Amino acid sequence: MDLLRNFFKGDKAIWIIFLFLCLISVIEVFSASSSLSFKSGDHWGPITNHLTILLVGAFVVWIVHNIPCRWFKTFVVLLPISWIMLIIVLIMGIATNGAKRWIDLGFIQFQPSELGKMGTIISVAFILGKMYSENGTDKRAFRFIFGVTMVTCALIVTENLSTAVLLALSVYLMMFVGHIPFRQMAKLTGIGIVGIILAVSTIWLMPSAAWKAIGIERPITWKERIADFANKKEVPAAQFDMDNNAQVAHANIAIATSNLLGKGPGNSVQRDFLSQAFSDFIYAIIIEEMGLVGGAFVALLYILLLIRIGRIANKCDKPYYIFLIMGIGILLATQALFNMLVAVGIMPVTGQPLPLISKGGTSTLVNCVYIGIILSISRYVKEQEALQKQEVQASLQEGTTSVPQDKATLPAEQVQEG
Repeated sequence: MDLLRNFFKGDKAIWIIFLFLCLISVIEVFSASSSLSFKSGDHWGPITNHLTILLVGAFVVWIVHNIPCRWFKTFVVLLPISWIMLIIVLIMGIATNGAKRWIDLGFIQFQPSELGKMGTIISVAFILGKMYSENGTDKRAFRFIFGVTMVTCALIVTENLSTAVLLALSVYLMMFVGHIPFRQMAKLTGIGIVGIILAVSTIWLMPSAAWKAIGIERPITWKERIADFANKKEVPAAQFDMDNNAQVAHANIAIATSNLLGKGPGNSVQRDFLSQAFSDFIYAIIIEEMGLVGGAFVALLYILLLIRIGRIANKCDKPYYIFLIMGIGILLATQALFNMLVAVGIMPVTGQPLPLISKGGTSTLVNCVYIGIILSISRYVKEQEALQKQEVQASLQEGTTSVPQDKATLPAEQVQEG
């Protein structure tokens, strides 16, 4: 037992949540990868690959959770590195489904936007930690945070709008937690609302030919997704266009044909028809196989993760650790929310994977780094609590031993009265 405690340091609840998410990932990715197995002809290939990435990810968690928290400040170098890689991917990246998001390293396709998200979150936490005081955060922090975030989002947005929106929203919530002055937050909120209206209007009104002429075709896809989502007109089943709305249709069928307990692991029907069933729409497959209970359990895991992170942050004595762990928690919870809302039809299709559950390479490894950072900070908090207890016990021992010495110098009558 002591060996396990020394091996798995940090918050036990975080470890348990991480292991549950990995277990669900193995079961559901294996079930949802039928299309990949059919294309490759290798039944075990997709899950073997996924298991390998998860095992590497678990090793990454263990390595990172042993790193002293103070070293995480050096991770800000990831931000300029990610900017360089994002520029490279825009110029010569691999286009998949019309979007350039990956760099082919030969043995793996690397997604620089995941590194950009991490670098931005760490940098924003560093800025907030440096400029935070008891009276609130210095108003100069806003300019630095805004600049850093806008550069990253600008490099991501043309090829991956949902990731840019996810990052911007996460940083906005971090600024709120970091007590950025109300006036600045109010201005940012107003600018954000106006920016969203202008962006949606531009995407909606600009002809597809104009986008193709300037070499940017992703807005055409965004327009189609917005149009499909906004069209709430009921269409008879016989007239429904399964070719243009296949993802949404099969996700809805998967959820509608489930029940309280689902069809059971491995018994999904829609996995054979739903593209990206193992990634963007894996939550629909989870509900189909594990029912409403299983879907609620997965959502509960992310809620518990965020709550636990909040408790750890509440015990931290250094602002940087607080903002770093809260930023990571907000990012993971928000991304999970995006994925689940898309799967159940409340949001337009975004292409965001379900953290630590969806099949992935770069995203899975980066999320494992996040978990390692959370565990490292929780380990620091536990060590600080243990140190404080030792100091209290030492002071109490000094107090109890000093009383008899004082009484020994008093007359017998006063000792008895005492």
